[in-house]
Formats: sequence, C-alpha cells, structure tokens
Amino acid sequence: MSALDSTFKPFTFLGLMLIILGLILVAIPFISRFIPNIERVPWILLWVYRKDGFVFVTSPLLIIISLISLIVHLLSR
Repeated sequence: MSALDSTFKPFTFLGLMLIILGLILVAIPFISRFIPNIERVPWILLWVYRKDGFVFVTSPLLIIISLISLIVHLLSR
C-alpha cells in the first residue's frame, strides 16, 4: 500500500457511503407506495406529497445540505 492509497482511503469510504445513501433516497418513493406509515417520519427528513396516485417524496434536509454545499463550492473558487 502506497502513501497515496492511505491518503485517499477516507474519501473512498465517504464516496461509498454517499452512493449507498443516494440509492436509499432514490428507492424511498417506491418504498412509500407500499408503506403507508412513512408520513410519520419527521418532515425535515422526509416530505411526502400524494395526490391522485402521484407520489412525490423528497428530503428537505438533503436539499438544504446540497444548497449549502453548492454555495460553499461557488464561494471558495
């Protein structure tokens, strides 16, 4: 194992965790169709909109974190 591998090991772990989290978040709308009690989750973690067979599920917390990350990235240039 080279020094370069050990330097990027935390980033590899973080990347894998973000991929897993992303897959879970993508699967939430499909899961919400089968689990009617998903609305019990706090609204800041998960927001569900249902109308006429249309289901929209999002995470306000994820949107906030994404916007902060985008602003920090744009300001650090």
